[in-house]
Amino acid sequence: MTVESSQPAGETFRVGVDVEIDANPGTVFDYVADLPRSGEWSPECRGGDWVSGQPAAVGSVFRARNHRRPDVVAWAPVVRGEWTTECEIVESTRPSAFRWAMRDRAGRRQQSVWSFELRPGAAGGTVLTHAFWMGELTEGMRGILAELDDAGRRRFVAEWAEKLRDDMETSANRIRAAVERGGR
Repeated sequence: MTVESSQPAGETFRVGVDVEIDANPGTVFDYVADLPRSGEWSPECRGGDWVSGQPAAVGSVFRARNHRRPDVVAWAPVVRGEWTTECEIVESTRPSAFRWAMRDRAGRRQQSVWSFELRPGAAGGTVLTHAFWMGELTEGMRGILAELDDAGRRRFVAEWAEKLRDDMETSANRIRAAVERGGR
């Protein structure tokens, strides 16, 4: 598994992990584009429901149920326990890419995009890249950072990037295991 993280100018986060899966890209795409199943792989998302549009179609909206443990970046003012988020599908190109942008409270897309990119791997398998990109700070991130001084902001961004990387690595490994055992 490869892990990448960098923050070029104008970006808050760019984090991604790769995993090889012994299944074809179409099979992997169908599994990861089924967002209600995200509770099977995500450390935070417990699943959710499509609230508008067709499942996995560009423009469709998914409402996720989430849970964050109290010990996650415990010193910072982040949401803990249960909460919901909405995201909008911004790309759904079977079998190569599936992306969704987080929405703010007013329903506007933010520069906070989660994605799965798929490419052919060895022996008919798939290389799955699970990535997250944040350009302009989101509504939630602005609130968190507003409560911190400069040193706290730098520390938070570094620790949050590590948390994202760890969560994505966990997710990618869980996806691999589920798909390789038949998606059950």
